[in-house]
Amino acid sequence: MLLRFGTPAQKQRFLPRIYHGEDFWCQGYSEPGAGSDLASLQTRAVRDGDDYVVTGQKIWTTLAHYADWIFCLVRTDASRPKRQEGISFLLIDMRSPGITVRPIVLMDGSHEVNEVFFDDVRVPLENRVHKENDGWTVAKYLLGYERMGTGRIGASKRELARLKELAAKSIKDGKSLLDDPRFRDRLTRVEVELMALEITNLRYLDQLRGGRAPGAEVSLLKIKGTEIQQAISELMMQAAGPLAQAFRPVDAAADFDAFTASLAPRYLNLRKTTIYAGSNEIQRNIIAKATLGL
Repeated sequence: MLLRFGTPAQKQRFLPRIYHGEDFWCQGYSEPGAGSDLASLQTRAVRDGDDYVVTGQKIWTTLAHYADWIFCLVRTDASRPKRQEGISFLLIDMRSPGITVRPIVLMDGSHEVNEVFFDDVRVPLENRVHKENDGWTVAKYLLGYERMGTGRIGASKRELARLKELAAKSIKDGKSLLDDPRFRDRLTRVEVELMALEITNLRYLDQLRGGRAPGAEVSLLKIKGTEIQQAISELMMQAAGPLAQAFRPVDAAADFDAFTASLAPRYLNLRKTTIYAGSNEIQRNIIAKATLGL
């Protein structure tokens, strides 16, 4: 995004630190009333001299409690007729006075996401990326790359291999779970879908090498990739059976395995994948409108 829209000064300031891992960034998009309907965001930024003064709230901000910076969508003009207009893209130092990060503990017990509050936070005008009120253009460009990444094909391939190992060791009616026709059918369907997704992803990557930015069609990767992640986690739970427990049993003599015990929290955590980066329902709308012309 900075390579495409950043000023020379922004590139010189931020890109080397990103490259060397010196700065960790989080994303300030979603708000309590603006998740999948992101254009409804209300966090506002008012110009005051050489600064913007930012007031509002972001939610589900992944790893904000570790972040040095946040790239943030804010409303700079509420009078525009289209909600996608009047939005600007700011880079905000998380150490700025007026920023408060409040943890959200997920259903798997982890602290991964947060609420972030902005109370009259001053942001220099030089930290705006692209034109004022045209931040939606930047956000869409960046989301294209994010949606390519949320397919997580490499991770799913590793998890599928572990699933096969686990299923081979799981015995049902004297046979390996891999010999159960219904389980094997679900497993092979997921594997075929993952192979097809990988090939599709490689086609998109080839287009990127030719200089083309990700278009609306990459929503396909997000939809199918996240559905595959959930399907693998469900099969993992089935293969582990009663060993898929989140906590060590009270009875010290009871069976316990650290890997299978991690499956229940993982299953719970992956419920979010079809929601973040734009819910899969929204992705289907994008494909219908922008790709199929419906």
